[in-house]
Amino acid sequence: MVTFDDIRAAHARLAGRAHRTPVLTSATIDARTQARVFFKCENLQRMGAFKFRGAYNALAQLDPGQAARGVLAFSSGNHAQAVALAGRELGIRTVIVMPSDAPRVKLEATRGYGAEIITYERKDDREALSRRIAEERGLTLIPPFDHPHIVAGQGTAAKELFEDAGPLDLLVVPCGGGGLLSGCALAARALSPGCRVIGVEPAAGDDVNRSFREKRIVRIPVPDTIADGARTQAPGAVTFPLIAENVDDMLTVDDDELLRAMFFLWERMKLVVEPTGALAACALLSGKLDARGKRVGVVLSGGNVELRWAAGAFQAIPLPDPTSPA
Repeated sequence: MVTFDDIRAAHARLAGRAHRTPVLTSATIDARTQARVFFKCENLQRMGAFKFRGAYNALAQLDPGQAARGVLAFSSGNHAQAVALAGRELGIRTVIVMPSDAPRVKLEATRGYGAEIITYERKDDREALSRRIAEERGLTLIPPFDHPHIVAGQGTAAKELFEDAGPLDLLVVPCGGGGLLSGCALAARALSPGCRVIGVEPAAGDDVNRSFREKRIVRIPVPDTIADGARTQAPGAVTFPLIAENVDDMLTVDDDELLRAMFFLWERMKLVVEPTGALAACALLSGKLDARGKRVGVVLSGGNVELRWAAGAFQAIPLPDPTSPA
């Protein structure tokens, strides 16, 4: 099991490698939610997402033989970029298995960091494909969330948030496979024991929410959601027990709500946040989470969004009136 000591060690390992991303506030959002809200801006992390933390922490702990042979990762985009960048930093060869329909911006960035990309169709079993290729080539498999070193690295985001913002009443975290959520929940238990931890998933990809409610790992079909970083089918053997033990509740938001939250963050806070990155903020801004009178930490987990896609998506839904006092 991962412990807070692992998160502390990961934070020391990441010093000078990962950005200590800013914690920002908004008077408009505080007034709207009647809360004091602190945004941990991992959209401003290296490669544009929190994933660099876990990827670097995992690759930095490979033994010399593993590092010499290289690694393989499977990802829809952000873990792919993170492993590619961490590999470049550490001089480790990287091979990434990505869906053929992954956002262009993520494919191009992953290739730009020097990774070899192998594409697959979403109907295929990406984990089985990845295991086969890794075995054939002698590569070490670095999964996107279900790995102790990944979880510990992701937990450093919340460690910094508590250090910069102080004690919190609520911590709200986006959730895909649960690596970020489980690591952040561990940090919350150690640094602000009275803080309630809430995970947020897309409604169409609620595998962790279902697992949390049923107290067992539930597997769902490949989700159809704009939150491409949360198209997981089940939490992992590492992440689920940590979530079950340390997370207080799970919420879901739909895609239209996500788009509205993205637009609000872009327009009011001038922060480019991708759909998955806006999950936690969406739960707060949509009113699904009552935060009145509380100090609230919100993780903005990533900002790698295809701007042409976003422009078209925003036109397809009713958006808030920019002149509204809300």
